[in-house]
Amino acid sequence: MTQVKICGIRDKAHALAAIEAGSNFIGLVFAPSPRQVTPAQADEIVSAVKKCRQATAVVGVFVNMPAAEVNRTANSCNLDWVQLSGDESWEYCRQITTPLIKAIRIKPGQHPKEICEDLSAGVRALSNQRCAYLLDSQVKGKYGGTGMTFDWSLARQVAEQFSVIIAGGLTPENVAQAIEMVTPWGVDVSSGVETGGIKDMAKIRAFIEAVRRANGNKGQAAT
Repeated sequence: MTQVKICGIRDKAHALAAIEAGSNFIGLVFAPSPRQVTPAQADEIVSAVKKCRQATAVVGVFVNMPAAEVNRTANSCNLDWVQLSGDESWEYCRQITTPLIKAIRIKPGQHPKEICEDLSAGVRALSNQRCAYLLDSQVKGKYGGTGMTFDWSLARQVAEQFSVIIAGGLTPENVAQAIEMVTPWGVDVSSGVETGGIKDMAKIRAFIEAVRRANGNKGQAAT
């Protein structure tokens, strides 16, 4: 079953709507961004999520922040996962004490072997940590939330070897195609479920429904 992460949540109402729709992960952005949350906002959202019956994990998204500050924020806000979306090295990642999602930005024309070699280095460095890998589009000067897709065929071989989350330009209209092509462990969406820069509950529901239908179709094809 493909895991779903709705990222860039900024308030309790949208967090609860995403959970009700079936999201497995809620993403809170602590890095500079139009979707950035304060620790106080994060506390309110996390508190609401933890009261839900569904086992929904909260992910904090950070970019090039000192590791000690990331760990401090993760602990104080009771985050389940930390996502590093900057230029953090594998050595840096070893300092993070919470289960980790490391974002890897895919260059146009990059060979899958190069991506796999990079992730293999990560696996060796993080052998004692729970870790997943988020593949996102590389856009100059941006660390996510680009709304741009990358060549999903590059991710197919990578997903056969690693727990991969696909991000970048996903929408309710194209997420099924991404799942069919890549068979990722998870999918991540932010701007693709927004209207006018604000989370759209109807789009969140449509996105998750599209993921579940795609999972069902793949299961039928396998039988």
